[in-house]
Amino acid sequence: MELIPLTPWDLAIAAALVLLLALLSWLLRLGVGRRLLIAAARSTVQLMLLGVILKTLFAQTSLLLLGLMALVMLGVAGYEVMARQQRRFRGIWGYGLGTVSMFLSSFTITFLALTVVIQVHPWYQPQYLIPLLGMLLGNTMSGIAIALDNLTRTAWEQRLRIEARLTLGHTWQQAISDIRRDALRSGLIPIINAMTTAGIVSLPGMMTGQILAGSLPMEAARYQLMILLLIATGSGLGSMAAVWGGSRRLFDERERLRLERIGGKKE
Repeated sequence: MELIPLTPWDLAIAAALVLLLALLSWLLRLGVGRRLLIAAARSTVQLMLLGVILKTLFAQTSLLLLGLMALVMLGVAGYEVMARQQRRFRGIWGYGLGTVSMFLSSFTITFLALTVVIQVHPWYQPQYLIPLLGMLLGNTMSGIAIALDNLTRTAWEQRLRIEARLTLGHTWQQAISDIRRDALRSGLIPIINAMTTAGIVSLPGMMTGQILAGSLPMEAARYQLMILLLIATGSGLGSMAAVWGGSRRLFDERERLRLERIGGKKE
C-alpha cells in the first residue's frame, strides 16, 4: 500500500484545530494561546525548511553538508537544554555542559548504530544518519535538561545541608551524592516510561512512520526497538556526563560550594 500524500488543505484542517485550541486558551485565560500559535508557526516553518534541506542532501550525500547540519542540530539542542533549566550555570558552562554531553553520547551512539548495527555503506547516508541523530538528540536533550535542572535546583534548595556536610569533613562527592543520584534518576524517567508503554499505551513515532510508508509491521517494530534501546543508552550516558560535570562545577578547587556559578530562571 502506497503512502497517501497530504495536500495543503489537509494541513489547513489540522491547523484550524490548533487555532481552536488557542481560542479556547484565550477564553479560559490560560495564558498559553500566543505561545501555542508561535510554536505551531515555528514547527511549520522548521519542518518545511527541513524537507527542502533533506531533499538536497538525499540527492548528493555530501559529508560536509551533513556535518554542517549535524552541528546546527547540536547547537540548537544545546541552547534548548540551557533554556529549559530553572537555575542554569552562568557563562559558557550553561551552554557547554549540555552541548558537550549530547555530542559525546548522541554522536557516538549514532555512529555505532550506523556502522555496527545497521551497517550502512557509506555510514553517512542521510536517510539513515539524519533521522537517527535527530531522534537521539531530541530525546537525549530532554533527559539532560531534566537532570541538570534537578541538580542545580535541588543543590540550591539544599545548600545549607551540603555546606553542613562539607563542614563535617565530607568530600564534595559525598556532600552531593544523593542529589546527583536523584538528578540522574529524573533524567532517565522519560525514556523508561517510553520503553515501558511502547506497544501497549503508545505506538512510537518511527514505527508509525514506517507503517504509514508501507513497511512490514514486524520490520518497523525491530527498527523502533533498536531506536528505543539506543535512546536509552544515549540519555543515560549523556545525563551521567552532564550531571558529573555540573556537580563538579558547583564546587571550587578547595571543595567549597559555589552557588554563585548558577543563576535564576531566564525571564
